[in-house]
Amino acid sequence: MKQIALSLSLAGLTFLMTAIWGGPLLRILRHYKIGKIIRVEEPGHHGVKMGTPTMGGVLFIFPVLLFSGLLNAVALIGVSESGVGRSILVPMAVMVCYAILGAVDDWEGIHGKRKGEGMRARTKFIFQVILALVTAYVLKYWMKVPDMYFPGLFFDIKLGWLYVPIAAFIIVAESNAMNFTDGLDGLAGLIASTAIAAFGAIALMQEQVFIARFCFILVGGLFGFLWFNVHPAELFMGDTGSLPLGAVLAVVALMTGQWPMLLIIGIIPLAEMVSDVIQIVYFKWTKGKRFFKMAPIHLHFELLGWSETQVVQRFWLIGLMAALIGIGLSQV
Repeated sequence: MKQIALSLSLAGLTFLMTAIWGGPLLRILRHYKIGKIIRVEEPGHHGVKMGTPTMGGVLFIFPVLLFSGLLNAVALIGVSESGVGRSILVPMAVMVCYAILGAVDDWEGIHGKRKGEGMRARTKFIFQVILALVTAYVLKYWMKVPDMYFPGLFFDIKLGWLYVPIAAFIIVAESNAMNFTDGLDGLAGLIASTAIAAFGAIALMQEQVFIARFCFILVGGLFGFLWFNVHPAELFMGDTGSLPLGAVLAVVALMTGQWPMLLIIGIIPLAEMVSDVIQIVYFKWTKGKRFFKMAPIHLHFELLGWSETQVVQRFWLIGLMAALIGIGLSQV
């Protein structure tokens, strides 16, 4: 009970800090003209978002790193004999590395040589894979996290060397899935905070208190970001926020060993990514026909006549119910 209270209090403190410095960050981004560029093929009403400050992922990343670092300072600098607190070094490092990659992509798309496009997809993918493989190796052979838990089985299922490529695939896939989800005001923030809170709850039940605290600190930071990102958004997270969010969600899930629950808890990012794959494959297979009106799938529902807020709220309700089901199944 004490750990739950502390975790929720940390979420509240991070929310306050994030919300307070949101205003100054907006002025900085506007001063340097770091604004979103809207794709021509997006629904017409998205044009009003042109120029809205982006790269807003830094808004929640800095407070999360600060609070997580301060909270675990004793363990991180090696004063404490217990190395458990150092477990948060992995998600913190992943957050920083993927945020840097996303920031470079955002900057290239705004002021770089590939204005409006960002980094080449192949280049970005290669960096994602390298980072994911290193992270997976660290989780397996340094952190020695459980390979996999499955509902109904009360033991760790051993995957051996296969764990590294599987874990790397999950990290890359979740990072890109969250990137696809980041297309409507508040959508990615709501979905990510719900999923991360779910795995924070699972970590608490496993008595992995350091991971749980990190999760709830991140949730608090995301709530602070959503203060500026809900419709009509004053700030977008960009790849600076979406890439590290997906990667961190995957890493936390892997650290609990309950990563199969990502198929349920992360149902919305999964649907967003799969819809994009289906659209591309079907388009090539039929030589120009579309399976969805537009992909990712949130754009399809917009073109069906749903308002932006309806899509976000309904997707979030699905994500919330999926999170509750995932938490329940993880305890079976």
